[in-house]
Amino acid sequence: MSERRNPNPSGAARQEAPPAPGAAAPRRVGNPWMVVVSLSIAAATASIQQTAVLPLLPRLQESLHASVTSVTWAFTVSLLCGAVATPLFSRFGDMYGRRRMLLLTLALLVAGSVLGAVSTSVATLIVARVLQGVSAAMVPLAIGTVRELLPPEKMASGIGVLSATMGVGVGAGFLLSGVIAEFTDGYRVVFWIIAGLSLAATALTALVVRNAAPPAGGRPDLPGAFLLAGTLVCLLLAISQGKAWGWDSGAVICLFIGAAVLGAAWIAVERRTADPLVDIGMLTHRGTIGASLASMLLGFALFSGFTLLPNFAQTPANAGYGFGASVLGAGIYLLPTTILMLLVSTLAGGLIRRFSAANMVAIGAILAALSNVYLVLRHDHSYDLYVATTLLGLGVGCSFAALGTMAVEHVDASKTAVASAVNSLVRLVGGSIAGAVTSAILASDTIEGTKVPTLHAYEVSFMIAAVCVVLAAAFAALFGQLNQRAAASAALPR
Repeated sequence: MSERRNPNPSGAARQEAPPAPGAAAPRRVGNPWMVVVSLSIAAATASIQQTAVLPLLPRLQESLHASVTSVTWAFTVSLLCGAVATPLFSRFGDMYGRRRMLLLTLALLVAGSVLGAVSTSVATLIVARVLQGVSAAMVPLAIGTVRELLPPEKMASGIGVLSATMGVGVGAGFLLSGVIAEFTDGYRVVFWIIAGLSLAATALTALVVRNAAPPAGGRPDLPGAFLLAGTLVCLLLAISQGKAWGWDSGAVICLFIGAAVLGAAWIAVERRTADPLVDIGMLTHRGTIGASLASMLLGFALFSGFTLLPNFAQTPANAGYGFGASVLGAGIYLLPTTILMLLVSTLAGGLIRRFSAANMVAIGAILAALSNVYLVLRHDHSYDLYVATTLLGLGVGCSFAALGTMAVEHVDASKTAVASAVNSLVRLVGGSIAGAVTSAILASDTIEGTKVPTLHAYEVSFMIAAVCVVLAAAFAALFGQLNQRAAASAALPR
């Protein structure tokens, strides 16, 4: 298969106006569903790295002779880097071609995984995790590619599968670490396996995926990228270190002020830049703001769940709660979530056509809220965790499968990548904040004389996650109704 190229060597065709409504769709490149499958595999592989390191943090601390805070940043820095890389590489995809950026993100994932496997210090490991974190840009790049390839009636199904693979990969990361922890004593095998999976995904993407449209050109918004990175670093560092340094300490207060100042500067720069890293107008666009708010809150709830549940399950029963599960056992508790997210995603197209993307997001968010409320009320038996992870899988599966469609269905096709990147960005920001907030809560409320969190700390964390997803449901339903009314009004004869 060859990439689409303009047959006119003069390049004059590139100057033509966009096709009018009803004109012929862009030429399909190869089998679209093969592209969806290959990109889903790549996206799932990229998501595995986000959580595979979490169960191994104690081993990393011991092997690298590092503090808890240092090795925790090995997890957080990946989400942080992903939050910056997502809009930046999405923009690069428009400028230089999405296929090229997909292959580059996968190549960086391979390099980061290999570096992590041979790392001998925390500094090297964090560099490895930075390289791995770039792969978070895979999802919006893939969604933009699929929207160009699939006909409108199949688009929701394709985007739904791609969106759900993020959660599937997150769950698979825990299972992978659990199996490795059960049969080995180190952490390097996990990185080698991710490197192998990433290399295979790179080869498959190179063989199957082609650009459906020529690159648009333009200039990268590097100032916007640096300001966004600075804002997120200051914010997450302040939240994660608030307990250790003191919430009223000068360092923490300065970090919060720095985050506010850099964030304001970032918004000002983005509004004045011709080709901004993030289209600020897209953040407040009526067609996308509901999806953006819901995505951030659902991202918070998902990463809270995947952080809290394994820790809860692994807590020794003599703490008054928990089941003393192994790393593998904790991963098995999350298996219903992983499986259901995958199954629900395959039904996304039909469900969205029947209920609408916004309603699917709202329904899923309510189910995710029930999962967290259930854990507050019932957590004494193993089956309670399975009930909760089943509800979480159904809820997040419904929501994430529909979020990708909700984020792009009310914007011009030319803005698909931008809208999808914004949606992925806010989800990653929500996940990053979740990691910092839950860690701060668990660290600040411990059983006397130990570092083990109290049951109350977990209950508070579960309730915060429940409130977040209830708000996500409200935003999705509200803006879904507003967008439907706007679309109906626009369709009326003038």
